[in-house]
Amino acid sequence: MADENTKAQETVEEAVDTESAQPEGTVEETAEATVENAETKTEDSAEESEQGKRKDRKSRRKDKELEKRDEQIADLTDRLQRSMAEFDNYRKRTEKEKASMYVIGAKDIVEKILPVVDNFERGLDAAGEDKKGDPFLEGMEKIYKQLWTTLEELGVKPIEALGNEFDPNFHNAVMHVEDEEAGENAVVEEFQKGYTYKDFVIRHSMVKVAN
Repeated sequence: MADENTKAQETVEEAVDTESAQPEGTVEETAEATVENAETKTEDSAEESEQGKRKDRKSRRKDKELEKRDEQIADLTDRLQRSMAEFDNYRKRTEKEKASMYVIGAKDIVEKILPVVDNFERGLDAAGEDKKGDPFLEGMEKIYKQLWTTLEELGVKPIEALGNEFDPNFHNAVMHVEDEEAGENAVVEEFQKGYTYKDFVIRHSMVKVAN
C-alpha cells in the first residue's frame, strides 16, 4: 500500500515538472502562429481571388475570340453565297445567250430555205389538174412534204393571214382595196406567205388589206 502511494506521488511530481519545464513565451508564440495562419489564409484567399480574375479575363478574351471568329465565318459565308449567286446568274445569262445565238443562226438558215419552199409551191400550183398522177409531179410533192415536215419539226410555222384582221406584227400590207363585203381592215389576198420560227417572225406575210 505504501509503495502504491509512493508511485502516485512520483507521477504527480513528474507532471508538475513537465509543465514547469515548458519554455516561457509559449502563449506569445501561439498567438503569432495564429496571426501567421490568418495572414496565410488571407494571402491564399487573395491569390485565389486573383486566379479567379485571371480566369474571368481569359474567359472574356476567349469569348471575344469566338465572337470574332463567328463574325469572320458569317462574312465568308455571305461572300460565298454572293459568289454562288453571281455564278448562277452568269451561267443563266450564258445559257440564254447561247440559246439566242442558236435561234439567230437557225433563223438565218430557215430564212434562206424559204425561197426554195416558195418555188416548190409555185411549181406545184402551176402543174395544173391535167398533170395529176404524173410520177414526176408526185415525186416533187413528196419531196415538198418531206421538206415542210422537217421545217415544222424545227419549229417553223406559217402565219395565218387570209381572212384574218390585219396585224402589223405579222403582216405587211402592200395594197389596199375598197371592199364592202370584206370586213374592215381584213386581209383579202396573200401575195407571199409569212413564217415564224419559235415565236420569232422570220418573214412577214405580204398581203392586200380591205379598208
